[in-house]
Amino acid sequence: MDGAEAEVVTTSVAIERAVEAGLDLVEIAPTAKPPVAKIMDFKKFLFEQKKKKKEIKSKAQKVVLKEIRFGPNTDEHDFLFKLKHGRKFLEEGAKLKAFVFFRGRTILFKEKGEILLLKLASELADIADVEAMPKMEGKRMIIFLNPKKKQ
Repeated sequence: MDGAEAEVVTTSVAIERAVEAGLDLVEIAPTAKPPVAKIMDFKKFLFEQKKKKKEIKSKAQKVVLKEIRFGPNTDEHDFLFKLKHGRKFLEEGAKLKAFVFFRGRTILFKEKGEILLLKLASELADIADVEAMPKMEGKRMIIFLNPKKKQ
Protein backbone atom coordinates (compact mmCIF):
# COMPACT_ATOMS: atom_id res chain seq x y z
CA MET A 1 0.00 0.00 0.00
CA ASP A 2 1.58 3.36 -1.04
CA GLY A 3 1.09 6.72 0.73
CA ALA A 4 -1.56 7.99 -1.71
CA GLU A 5 -4.18 5.37 -0.92
CA ALA A 6 -5.51 4.65 2.56
CA GLU A 7 -7.89 1.99 3.70
CA VAL A 8 -9.98 1.72 6.83
CA VAL A 9 -9.31 -1.48 8.77
CA THR A 10 -9.99 -2.66 12.31
CA THR A 11 -7.33 -2.58 14.97
CA SER A 12 -6.86 -6.36 15.05
CA VAL A 13 -6.38 -6.53 11.25
CA ALA A 14 -3.90 -3.63 11.40
CA ILE A 15 -1.91 -5.36 14.16
CA GLU A 16 -1.85 -8.61 12.15
CA ARG A 17 -0.56 -6.76 9.07
CA ALA A 18 2.13 -5.01 11.11
CA VAL A 19 3.29 -8.32 12.62
CA GLU A 20 3.36 -9.97 9.16
CA ALA A 21 5.48 -7.12 7.78
CA GLY A 22 7.76 -7.18 10.83
CA LEU A 23 7.04 -3.49 11.50
CA ASP A 24 5.29 -1.42 14.19
CA LEU A 25 1.73 -0.07 14.23
CA VAL A 26 2.10 3.61 15.18
CA GLU A 27 -0.90 5.74 16.15
CA ILE A 28 -0.53 9.08 14.35
CA ALA A 29 -3.76 10.90 15.22
CA PRO A 30 -5.43 9.28 18.25
CA THR A 31 -8.13 11.96 18.59
CA ALA A 32 -9.45 11.51 15.03
CA LYS A 33 -12.59 9.45 14.40
CA PRO A 34 -11.57 6.72 13.58
CA PRO A 35 -8.03 6.97 15.04
CA VAL A 36 -5.30 7.14 12.39
CA ALA A 37 -2.45 4.62 12.57
CA LYS A 38 0.41 3.78 10.23
CA ILE A 39 2.53 0.66 9.77
CA MET A 40 6.19 1.69 9.89
CA ASP A 41 9.58 1.00 11.46
CA PHE A 42 9.24 3.18 14.56
CA LYS A 43 12.97 3.33 15.41
CA LYS A 44 13.76 4.45 11.86
CA PHE A 45 11.01 7.10 12.15
CA LEU A 46 12.49 8.44 15.42
CA PHE A 47 15.98 8.48 13.89
CA GLU A 48 14.77 10.50 10.89
CA GLN A 49 12.94 12.98 13.15
CA LYS A 50 16.12 13.45 15.22
CA LYS A 51 18.13 13.94 12.03
CA LYS A 52 15.69 16.61 10.76
CA LYS A 53 15.84 18.49 14.09
CA LYS A 54 19.64 18.44 14.01
CA GLU A 55 19.67 19.75 10.43
CA ILE A 56 17.29 22.60 11.31
CA LYS A 57 19.42 23.47 14.33
CA SER A 58 22.62 23.55 12.27
CA LYS A 59 21.03 25.91 9.73
CA ALA A 60 19.88 28.32 12.45
CA GLN A 61 21.88 31.53 12.52
CA LYS A 62 23.92 32.01 15.66
CA VAL A 63 24.12 35.54 17.08
CA VAL A 64 27.59 36.66 18.11
CA LEU A 65 27.91 39.50 20.63
CA LYS A 66 31.09 41.59 20.58
CA GLU A 67 31.95 44.17 23.23
CA ILE A 68 33.83 47.46 23.10
CA ARG A 69 34.81 49.20 26.32
CA PHE A 70 35.38 52.91 26.74
CA GLY A 71 36.32 55.14 29.65
CA PRO A 72 34.46 58.43 30.16
CA ASN A 73 37.60 60.38 29.20
CA THR A 74 38.46 58.35 26.08
CA ASP A 75 40.65 60.37 23.72
CA GLU A 76 39.75 61.00 20.05
CA HIS A 77 42.43 58.66 18.67
CA ASP A 78 41.37 55.82 20.98
CA PHE A 79 37.75 56.44 20.03
CA LEU A 80 38.57 56.19 16.29
CA PHE A 81 40.59 53.01 16.91
CA LYS A 82 37.68 51.36 18.74
CA LEU A 83 35.22 52.70 16.15
CA LYS A 84 37.21 50.86 13.46
CA HIS A 85 36.95 47.62 15.44
CA GLY A 86 33.23 48.14 15.99
CA ARG A 87 32.70 48.69 12.26
CA LYS A 88 34.60 45.45 11.51
CA PHE A 89 32.48 43.48 14.02
CA LEU A 90 29.21 44.81 12.55
CA GLU A 91 30.31 44.07 8.98
CA GLU A 92 31.00 40.47 10.05
CA GLY A 93 27.35 40.30 11.19
CA ALA A 94 27.98 40.37 14.95
CA LYS A 95 25.87 42.34 17.41
CA LEU A 96 27.82 45.11 19.17
CA LYS A 97 27.65 46.02 22.85
CA ALA A 98 29.51 49.24 23.61
CA PHE A 99 29.86 50.46 27.16
CA VAL A 100 31.50 53.20 29.15
CA PHE A 101 32.90 51.96 32.46
CA PHE A 102 32.88 54.49 35.30
CA ARG A 103 35.50 53.98 38.02
CA GLY A 104 35.53 55.86 41.30
CA ARG A 105 34.74 59.55 40.87
CA THR A 106 34.41 59.29 37.08
CA ILE A 107 30.73 58.53 37.73
CA LEU A 108 30.36 62.33 37.77
CA PHE A 109 30.93 62.33 33.99
CA LYS A 110 27.77 60.44 32.98
CA GLU A 111 27.03 63.07 30.31
CA LYS A 112 30.47 62.49 28.72
CA GLY A 113 29.79 58.76 28.61
CA GLU A 114 26.37 59.23 27.01
CA ILE A 115 27.82 61.67 24.43
CA LEU A 116 30.57 59.16 23.62
CA LEU A 117 28.08 56.32 23.04
CA LEU A 118 25.74 58.48 20.95
CA LYS A 119 28.72 59.64 18.88
CA LEU A 120 29.63 55.97 18.28
CA ALA A 121 26.05 55.21 17.24
CA SER A 122 25.95 58.15 14.83
CA GLU A 123 29.32 57.18 13.28
CA LEU A 124 28.06 53.62 12.71
CA ALA A 125 24.54 54.65 11.60
CA ASP A 126 25.30 53.67 7.97
CA ILE A 127 25.81 49.98 8.89
CA ALA A 128 24.05 49.60 12.27
CA ASP A 129 20.74 50.22 13.99
CA VAL A 130 20.52 51.22 17.65
CA GLU A 131 18.64 48.54 19.59
CA ALA A 132 18.33 50.60 22.78
CA MET A 133 19.45 54.07 23.79
CA PRO A 134 22.30 54.35 26.33
CA LYS A 135 21.27 53.31 29.83
CA MET A 136 23.08 52.92 33.14
CA GLU A 137 23.58 49.45 34.63
CA GLY A 138 25.54 49.74 37.83
CA LYS A 139 28.86 51.42 36.99
CA ARG A 140 28.43 51.01 33.24
CA MET A 141 26.48 52.89 30.59
CA ILE A 142 25.54 50.48 27.79
CA ILE A 143 24.30 50.74 24.21
CA PHE A 144 23.49 47.87 21.83
CA LEU A 145 23.92 48.06 18.04
CA ASN A 146 22.59 45.56 15.51
CA PRO A 147 23.98 45.22 11.98
CA LYS A 148 21.55 46.46 9.31
CA LYS A 149 19.93 43.82 7.12
CA LYS A 150 21.53 43.53 3.68
CA GLN A 151 19.19 44.15 0.75
